[in-house]
Amino acid sequence: MTVHLDTQTPGTAKRATRPYRLVELLLADRHSIPLSIALHLVPGALIIAAYLLLAEPFVKAINYPIFLAWAIALVIVLAPLLFGLLWLGRRRNGRLSLRGVVTYLDKPIPRGKITAIIAALIVWMTVASLALTPLDNLVFDTLFTWIPFEGAGGSATTYLDGYSHSLVVITMLICLPLTGFTLPLIEEFYFRGFLLPRISHLRWGAPVLNTVLFSVYHFWAPWTVLSKIIFMFPAVWMVWRKHDIRISIGMHPGTALLMATIGTVAIILGIV
Repeated sequence: MTVHLDTQTPGTAKRATRPYRLVELLLADRHSIPLSIALHLVPGALIIAAYLLLAEPFVKAINYPIFLAWAIALVIVLAPLLFGLLWLGRRRNGRLSLRGVVTYLDKPIPRGKITAIIAALIVWMTVASLALTPLDNLVFDTLFTWIPFEGAGGSATTYLDGYSHSLVVITMLICLPLTGFTLPLIEEFYFRGFLLPRISHLRWGAPVLNTVLFSVYHFWAPWTVLSKIIFMFPAVWMVWRKHDIRISIGMHPGTALLMATIGTVAIILGIV
């Protein structure tokens, strides 16, 4: 009789199973509330760390607007986050894929109807975000003037103030494809496609919790939490209700791209 000995030590075996346990935990149909809170908020904390340790010193060294530092910090965190989702897809599907990781991809809403919904939500988000700017200013002036970040404030242009027109234009052109579309798209895949479905057992509490935590995740602009909850919730609720992530992808990256493009053109033309 041949005896096969397991030469793997208990400690090695335990370490080998940890990645599988992590994958199972993350890909489970349900996330516990503490886990979901952590998965919503930790990326925001990492963005702050990336900004303070890497992006801010670099951008100040080259004397560019601090807005570029925030774009760099977001890329440093959100790009690996996307690759993390793809890695989970590889563990599940055997290839790099978002299927089975990001949910609500089946496009249940007809094309004409989804176009109308997205158009209405883009109008809503644009109008609401602009209308709520005074609220952001009030909250900032009342509670958050102590925030140490350069350019912090309710105005959309404070991160660009004090720099030459040419540097501001270059910064906006660099950031346009990032903050105007790619980064919001990654956020939607992660927050609405990955996290929201895994707390759907909370029923109507799922879109509420997801919206609130997504708003709080923006630790670099806490004075905007209330306004973000107000203008983001309709899209989050509809994604949860209709199981179609195209709703929030159309609204969030769509509105970001629209406003960033208009802002960039206005800066180039010297309107603002």
